[in-house]
Amino acid sequence: MSQGEPCKIVDLALQGGGAHGALTWGVLDRLLEDLRIRISSVSGTSAGAMNAVVMADGLDRDGREGARKALEAFWKQVSDSARFSPVQRSLWDRMTSNYSLDNSPGYLFFEHLTRQFSPYELNPLNINPLRDLVAETVDFSRVNHCADLKVFVTATNVRTGRGRTFTQPEISVDSVMASACLPFAFQAVEIDGEAYWDGGYIGNPALYPLVEDKATRDLIVVQINPLRREALPRTGREIINRVNEITFNASLIKELRSIALLHQLIEAEKLESERYRDIYVHLIHAHEELKDLDASSKMNAEWEYLLHLKARGWAWADRFLAHHFDDLGVRSTFDLSSLFEDSFQPPQIPGSDATTGKGE
Repeated sequence: MSQGEPCKIVDLALQGGGAHGALTWGVLDRLLEDLRIRISSVSGTSAGAMNAVVMADGLDRDGREGARKALEAFWKQVSDSARFSPVQRSLWDRMTSNYSLDNSPGYLFFEHLTRQFSPYELNPLNINPLRDLVAETVDFSRVNHCADLKVFVTATNVRTGRGRTFTQPEISVDSVMASACLPFAFQAVEIDGEAYWDGGYIGNPALYPLVEDKATRDLIVVQINPLRREALPRTGREIINRVNEITFNASLIKELRSIALLHQLIEAEKLESERYRDIYVHLIHAHEELKDLDASSKMNAEWEYLLHLKARGWAWADRFLAHHFDDLGVRSTFDLSSLFEDSFQPPQIPGSDATTGKGE
């Protein structure tokens, strides 16, 4: 970046996805090293929430390089803590460089257990090594003190079915673990007398806090859950995995559709103002690459695999910046109208454009 050239300010929306969150690590690493980009706010769910708080901790500690080092240290800790886990790849998968756990005896055993028994029965003491790792790795006083990054973490209230979004100064290890609490694997996380499950059910991730950010109009969604799969699921595991993908993408699609309709309203009624601000939506992902990631590999925390995912995510972000850096602050690069394909087509508001953005 040339001296005096202003940064382009963006907001990030980070999906959850277990070990696939290392894809997001790669995206963040690429964005953080680019001095032309400044991240204003981040909304994250599950693994996305963990990436967000780790980045905020590192930024407050030592700027961009501190954030990059913090993210690498966090994912290395995740890998190290899983070295002696009974959930490991089979010998054949290791020989064939297949990162799926579909043939892992440990994975199959625990998958069977969680379908038969609740976490209250299997783990009455509520032992959660991941919680301990996050508590040891992340300095939440720094996260809540960080002035360079606004962080939003979403969890689902079990009793009401509504989402709760935590932000500074109330972000804690409990709110992050609530955002990542899969109900078949972990007991609900209690915060202020309320019980919470994974935020992906209600917002994966929540976009509305970012829409209200007056620092920028550019909203970049880092999508690590495939929207579409061509192969029809036929086995019990395939059906459950696809149902989970659809469920965890549904809230994101709903919020993006709302943004599309808001765009039409603003265009039709000429409402552009500080109260009604149009949002430029961008998507960082690679559809074809997402399709070859098995759902079971979300549980694979081998360092070799995490580095492989990081490299993929880094390449996604690098390709996005090469193609669309000049579009930031100017227009959307994701065609929001595509979200209405194969479904009810909303009537065009008179005076509005037929499309809501231009994609690749």
